[in-house]
Amino acid sequence: MEKTADTPKTAGRVLHQARWYDLFTRFVSLGRDKAIREHLVELAAPAPGENVLDVGCGTGTLAIVLKSKVRMGDVHGIDASPEMIEVANEKAAKVGSNIHFQVALIEALPFPDASFDLVTSSFMLHHLPDDLKRTGLAEIRRVLNPGGRFLVTDFAAGHSPHFPLGNLLSVFGLGHAGGESIVDKHARGEGMVHKLPLMLKEAGFSDVETIATRHKDFAFMRAR
Repeated sequence: MEKTADTPKTAGRVLHQARWYDLFTRFVSLGRDKAIREHLVELAAPAPGENVLDVGCGTGTLAIVLKSKVRMGDVHGIDASPEMIEVANEKAAKVGSNIHFQVALIEALPFPDASFDLVTSSFMLHHLPDDLKRTGLAEIRRVLNPGGRFLVTDFAAGHSPHFPLGNLLSVFGLGHAGGESIVDKHARGEGMVHKLPLMLKEAGFSDVETIATRHKDFAFMRAR
């Protein structure tokens, strides 16, 4: 896995194989990546003129959809991976979408307090150790407007892909940590989603809710 000199220092896991990432997410989600993304956008309900931040934006697919909803509102996307930001900028330029992508970390969001009406995050928080999650969630609360909302989706506890992924996960830097793959941990029910409600409340959020959907392997949460 190649890294660039521009990758910021973080304790979180950073993915660098951006050119293959969209195919990877389609594979891991069993082809449901578009449906999951659409459901997240539906729950987030972005309105015209709202300012939005996508944390861990990857290749920018979600941010591009959000921009189509908020229209004249500003959309920002941040990711720790310069390679992801490069692909995101290319995708946005291709469709003529004016989105502000930049390399940045969830634990040090480069925005003033109360900058956004909506913050989203998809399949990113499980890459962070718990202490970094707590710092990142506090940062998200800081940059949200009073009454703003945070929508997150990630693997549900007990999520277990129905196919062998070891080699593919290793390519993306998701292979073995401490001798055990992240997929193995999800299969044993060690998903981090059950920890999030308390973490969100500790970070200053209220009205924290886990939303039941037809996507049983994936969890959706909303907080204000």
